[in-house]
Amino acid sequence: MKFIVVGLGSAGQRHARNIRTLLGDQADIVAVRRTGGGVTPAEHKQPAPHVLPEQDLGLKVFRHLDEALADGGDAVIVADPTSMHLATASSALAAGCAVLVEKPLSSSWTGIPTFLAAAADTDRPVLVGYQMRFHPLLLRLKAVVSDGDLGGVLSASCTYGEYLPDWHPWEDYRRSYAARRELGGGVLLTQIHDIDNLCALFGWPARVYSLGGHVSDLEVDVEDTATTVWSSRVGERDVPVRLHQDFVRRPPLRRIDIVLDGGTAELDLLAPHLVARNARGAVVLDEHPTGWQRNDLFLAEMRHFIACVEGREAPRVPPLEAARSLAVALAALRSQTTGTVADVSYPEDPGDPAPLGREASPKEIRRV
Repeated sequence: MKFIVVGLGSAGQRHARNIRTLLGDQADIVAVRRTGGGVTPAEHKQPAPHVLPEQDLGLKVFRHLDEALADGGDAVIVADPTSMHLATASSALAAGCAVLVEKPLSSSWTGIPTFLAAAADTDRPVLVGYQMRFHPLLLRLKAVVSDGDLGGVLSASCTYGEYLPDWHPWEDYRRSYAARRELGGGVLLTQIHDIDNLCALFGWPARVYSLGGHVSDLEVDVEDTATTVWSSRVGERDVPVRLHQDFVRRPPLRRIDIVLDGGTAELDLLAPHLVARNARGAVVLDEHPTGWQRNDLFLAEMRHFIACVEGREAPRVPPLEAARSLAVALAALRSQTTGTVADVSYPEDPGDPAPLGREASPKEIRRV
């Protein structure tokens, strides 16, 4: 199986390493690297500072995507800046490749309907990289919400905060895609995982209201803080949901808190640690996976993508669902700009969103 990795920043390098970990020499991996630069240290033994990523990983490099596609490939990993995702993924689809495109699907709605139509018209799988959908405790939390042992959901909140300069200490944060509007940065789009997590747990909102913007001293031209609220229909209730995201919090925090009729559930996504309590405060669930590492999420995602390419599974997060999360994020950005509640404009063919952790039945899987 031949993979084309587009972009050799932190995400692209991680995907290339994980492909090699899972497939070994059975995988042929090449890369598209449009710009130069040094190695991005990751969760591996760091090479000498002067070694380029392609040298460290032993990859043949193309400077242009069309050259790589002309050389042939089975699957394309789209890991270039957010503003380039849609164009790269569209070219890969047109070339007949399976596609794993990093989240978010794009930084604007322009071209989304056309891409969704192309993805629906192909027999090649398209997966959007929401690796948090593979978090074992997020999946467990979904079960807690669904099984009803603690009653129905009354409210939910999520807090994500992490100091942007600490993300990649080896590089100037001001040059990163997360810090630059032209590359599709900003906390709402860059950390769209939190929007996706909440919507997968509780459903998709019709309207959102968001406060925030560039409120810190960080040298960025994007919003570094966003507090967004909406209502999700959970069972027979309209449940208030609050999401706070920022690029400034130290130490980092990523947490979901749920209030239910008969207790509470608290999930620390970084530890990770899930605790559920009944109405008397007694712990009824306490899970803390041992030996868990953040890269396990990416390994699970890549294992799933390989299964999709081989026709054994259907994409857990297809483009249509990723477009829904993007619609919510773009509505939140509009709300910050206008200072008003913003309607969420979903794709014309919304379908039924795949619930968190949903496994497709064999008849839903497109063989390749």
